Amino acid sequence: MISPRLVAKIESEEPTLRLAVLIDADNAQAAVIEGLLAEIARFGEATVKRIYGDFTASTSSSWKKVLQRYAIKPVQQFAYTTGKNATDSTLIIDAMDLLYSRKFDGFCLITSDSDFTGLAMRLREEGLTVLGFGEKKTPEAFRNACHKFVFTEVLRPSAAVEPISQSSRVEIEQKSVLTPESSETIESTPEFPKEFVLTALDQSIDDAGWANLGTFGSYLTKLQPDFDSRLYGYKKLSDLVKAKPEIFITEERQVLGSTQKVLYLRAK
Repeated sequence: MISPRLVAKIESEEPTLRLAVLIDADNAQAAVIEGLLAEIARFGEATVKRIYGDFTASTSSSWKKVLQRYAIKPVQQFAYTTGKNATDSTLIIDAMDLLYSRKFDGFCLITSDSDFTGLAMRLREEGLTVLGFGEKKTPEAFRNACHKFVFTEVLRPSAAVEPISQSSRVEIEQKSVLTPESSETIESTPEFPKEFVLTALDQSIDDAGWANLGTFGSYLTKLQPDFDSRLYGYKKLSDLVKAKPEIFITEERQVLGSTQKVLYLRAK
């Protein structure tokens, strides 16, 4: 079950969680660090920021350039044996030490490695919020072990926040010469999971058939931790809902005793 504290954070504007941010340098890219930390700030305060890897290796050179700028503590781990990943063990040991300090409300695990599935499950058993961040290649087991999983592709500076038509996409690709790195950011938009979304909506409606957007969003995350409106070209869930009048009927309601309005929706 999704943590009540995470739901409270999603529906409020003030950070509520003290978070330990642990980065697997072997399975994460430095290019997304700015967007990654901004995303983490939506959920709470990054009290601890550590990154694990062999920083004597050329593959970690991109990380060395950003560590000081973002105040991330590097934890050097030499590769003792070819084919064995000592980094994973070091990160897991540190995570357990931080867990038993009882100073944190949750953990952010930045990796695309399924080896951390057991760690995520163990942290959840202790009642802590687990936020995962990784590439689309991340195995489903690790994604589902987290309360919320965010694909790092949507955190890239060049990631689109508006839907692009197929004709426009073809035109862009014809006019552009893509490098291997930039080609990763231009991908076809996945098919919108209409049936899944309507199932979540059905579970979040009140007796009158309407659902509060915050309640609807929390049910989406409960059913599928890696659901993200940005994957479908919309910056926020409210933007996605409003852009699909063929599926949803929306209504803004005034909050009693406030000038604030809350979005409600129902199936069409």
